[in-house]
Amino acid sequence: MNTLRKSAICVLSPLLLASIALGQQDYVGRYDVYGGYMYLNSPGLNLGESGFHTQVGTNPTRWYSLGFDFSTGTGDTTLTTNMLKSSIQQQIGAQLAPLKSAGLLPASYEPDVPEHSRTQTYATGPQFNYRHFRSVTLFIHPDVGAIHEDAIPHPGDPISTALVEQMAPSGIKQQWTWFYGFGGGMDFNVTRHVGLRVTADFVHDRLFADIVDTRNTVRFSVGPTFHMGKNMTAQK
Repeated sequence: MNTLRKSAICVLSPLLLASIALGQQDYVGRYDVYGGYMYLNSPGLNLGESGFHTQVGTNPTRWYSLGFDFSTGTGDTTLTTNMLKSSIQQQIGAQLAPLKSAGLLPASYEPDVPEHSRTQTYATGPQFNYRHFRSVTLFIHPDVGAIHEDAIPHPGDPISTALVEQMAPSGIKQQWTWFYGFGGGMDFNVTRHVGLRVTADFVHDRLFADIVDTRNTVRFSVGPTFHMGKNMTAQK
């Protein structure tokens, strides 16, 4: 999270200083299209995923939008027992205890499993825009949608392999589930039709709730946005 926070500050600070230009925006395009770099961070699993984020929206009026949001990313982590639900930790401890007592495993042994993750998010809904500044648009939105994740474990020893076979017999763990949260950001209007978008979202989900506790995820995204179509500034 520290790296993510520092990156956001470095990006936002100079842009904020450059964007203090008052005056109503004289062009609000009917359609917005955005695509950029995305970083998805799940601190509870020490999992960071980099990838692509896109949004497509329409502006019925100057102050709110309706649109679709999609992101996809991949990353790696190492799953340790302290990341698992307490009930799963107890089961693993009970399975390892006889082996440790017999001297077949070191007393300090704790399994850890490198894991590769692929995640996609899908959302749709409203966005509320504040266009008081000519060169920057502020916005907020609820986050409600679906998330899909493939977790591909790579156990490195026989004990970890046996434990993985219990939790993911097929060698890959997949799930769809819902998420909810909130987000927001800024469009820095470089020209009437082109801008730079910076966004951040905080969501809560129950991916793999059978083995891990519910988790919070933060998404940071930055990239170009394009405004086009009929001018909606006359719409209230």
